[in-house]
Amino acid sequence: MNKTPLPTLETLEQKWYLVDAQEQRLGRLATEIAMILRGKNKPSFTPNMDTGDFVIVINAEKVVVTGRKNEQKLYRRHSGRPGGMKTETFDQLQRRIPERIVEKAVKGMLPKNAMGRKLFTKLKVYTGSDHPHKAQTPETITINTIPKRN
Repeated sequence: MNKTPLPTLETLEQKWYLVDAQEQRLGRLATEIAMILRGKNKPSFTPNMDTGDFVIVINAEKVVVTGRKNEQKLYRRHSGRPGGMKTETFDQLQRRIPERIVEKAVKGMLPKNAMGRKLFTKLKVYTGSDHPHKAQTPETITINTIPKRN
């Protein structure tokens, strides 16, 4: 009986990728990032192993959404106390903490278990074009998007 070969830690190489979020659609950007974090873009993908790569996202404050989502999309958080629910629109959160928008979109696309929490730590999101990971020499990738319609 043949056995499927599993990737070992020695054979796995984890790369660093740099993604510019400027003028990118939030959902399309998040799906591509989640695929890279999980390792689904590699032939050695194994669902129960961390075969993914690191992703650095810059210019998180310039990510866009279509339609009226910037006024209608709500982000909720709860303090755990009675009456502790806080809600913010996309525009309000983008002015306050723009990194959180990309982080929440990607986290929602990762598995809801210990593996997903581990994969989420490989995502680094920054406002502006500067990041402290230049020593890792990240490879710049572009996310294909559909041109904006008016």
